[in-house]
Amino acid sequence: QDYRELRGETFDAISSIGMFEHVGAGRAAEYFAALRGLLRPHGRLLNHAISSVGGSRIGPRTFLGRYVFPDGELLDVGETQLIMQRAGFEIRDVESLREHYARTLRAWVANLDAEWDRAVSLVGVARARIWRLYMAGSALGFIDGGISVHQVLGVVPDPEGGSGMPATRR
Repeated sequence: QDYRELRGETFDAISSIGMFEHVGAGRAAEYFAALRGLLRPHGRLLNHAISSVGGSRIGPRTFLGRYVFPDGELLDVGETQLIMQRAGFEIRDVESLREHYARTLRAWVANLDAEWDRAVSLVGVARARIWRLYMAGSALGFIDGGISVHQVLGVVPDPEGGSGMPATRR
């Protein structure tokens, strides 16, 4: 559901997976403030997003900007954490899934290849080729470290500073 359309609801946890890349640096503070306002004390936000060191805007004339992520932007994970903290989240955990995501993308390409005729019948040959190229190329970006994917876990402390989180990941 679009976070901008939520009104009055409160949650114990929110997971944002593969969406933050579409928010952009210019709206990131508004985004995290909105999510913070939806969470009860001890509420958790898991923000899962592709990231790049120093951040990068996906230009409209690039392959990615034209065919895959129009107006997309990858933020630096450090900047993401800072914006989350300014919105009132306590950062509890950060995990890089870069190598895992490279493996995932290679598996997606293999699945697409195995079901190529079916995929073409559903979306057409041009769209299937675009997504095959995107996933194969992205896998290389995750392998060489040009891009990464991070999960950042933030919690809303209660008025006394309690997080409601366990002492360890275990």
